[in-house]
Amino acid sequence: MFMKNICVFCSTNEVEIKYVQDTERLGFFIAKNNFNLVWGGGNRGLMKVISDSVQSNGGKVFGVTMELFKGHRRINADEMIITKDFPERKKLFLKKSDAFILLPGGIGSFDEITEIIELKKHSFHLKPIVVLNTDKFYDGLKIQLKRMEEDGFLTRSLDEFLYFADTPKEAINYIKESLNK
Repeated sequence: MFMKNICVFCSTNEVEIKYVQDTERLGFFIAKNNFNLVWGGGNRGLMKVISDSVQSNGGKVFGVTMELFKGHRRINADEMIITKDFPERKKLFLKKSDAFILLPGGIGSFDEITEIIELKKHSFHLKPIVVLNTDKFYDGLKIQLKRMEEDGFLTRSLDEFLYFADTPKEAINYIKESLNK
C-alpha cells in the first residue's frame, strides 16, 4: 500500500501542556491512519513531541531541516535532509507531502503555511491544508482570512483551499476524505 505523507508545521519551543497533548494525539492519528510525517526535523518542543508520537505508534518520520538548525535535528529520523536555506526547505516540504497541518506555533510556522496556502490559491498544488485550532489559538487568523474573503481580497472562497479543525481527529478525518476524492 502506498503511504501518504502529512507535513506538520510546528514549533521547537517548550509550550503549555494543552498544545503538547494535541500534538501527541495528532502524531497518534497520523501513524494509526497509515500516514508518514514530514516535518522540520527538530528534536525539541512540539517538533520532538510530534516525531516521538508518530514513531512510537509505528509511523515513519522524514525531516527537512537547514544547515542553521542541524545541531538540533532528530538523529533517529527515518530520513533527514539538510538544506542550505529556507526557500529550499519549503520547496522540499511541498514536494514530499500529500497534505499539510499547521499546529499552534510562531512566525516560522506561520511563514511556512502561508506560502503553502498561497500556492494552493493559485493552483500550484491541490493538497489539503488544515489549521489545527487548539484552544481557539487561530481564531484571530480565521477572522482575518474571512475578512479578506468578504472584502474581495481573495479570488476564491477560503473553504476551497483551507480547513480549520478543532481536534487532531477532525484534522486527520478531513485529510483522509480530501485525499480519497
